Amino acid sequence: MSFRTILTAILLFLAAGALASQQPQHPGMPPPPPRDPEVIDAQGYTRLLEQYRGKALLVNFWATWCEPCRDEYPMLVDLAKQFAPQGVAVVGISMDDDSDMNLVRRFLVRNHPGFPNYRQKPGIDLDAFYQAVNPEWRGSMPETVFYSADGHILGSFVGSRPREVFEQAIRAILATAPNAGKAPATGGSSK
Repeated sequence: MSFRTILTAILLFLAAGALASQQPQHPGMPPPPPRDPEVIDAQGYTRLLEQYRGKALLVNFWATWCEPCRDEYPMLVDLAKQFAPQGVAVVGISMDDDSDMNLVRRFLVRNHPGFPNYRQKPGIDLDAFYQAVNPEWRGSMPETVFYSADGHILGSFVGSRPREVFEQAIRAILATAPNAGKAPATGGSSK
């Protein structure tokens, strides 16, 4: 074989490999795993709140080892979808350790949240973090904090609550939004 024939064969082999890697994913194949949640500390949390200024915001602190958190999370995913058209933003923050990242990944894949999730930065002073988030929080979970569009805490839940209570709290933060008078009324009764 000549050098030119070998070189042509190598180039064809490399081109075929490049084309194969660009092929769309086949139906039935699992999607690629989501990237790990970005780590966050107290300063990062403050920056996060600034990003959402002007929107009603619900922030939920959860962990895979917290059974009430696991039970409540799918409801939060549904509520995020339900209230997104009205301008409510939802953010999740995992309080899991690095050693639990495989559980966190599986949990997020299973629940398909349509909102961003972060995780507490390993090695931070958790008491200081709790105080920066909500001075009334002592670390019990789940913890959900409701922020008005101007970034102030309007309320929080320690522990899980029924859907109706969440809906009522979300409507309350929506009522404080700058466009509250323009939004259609959501009615008085909960589902």
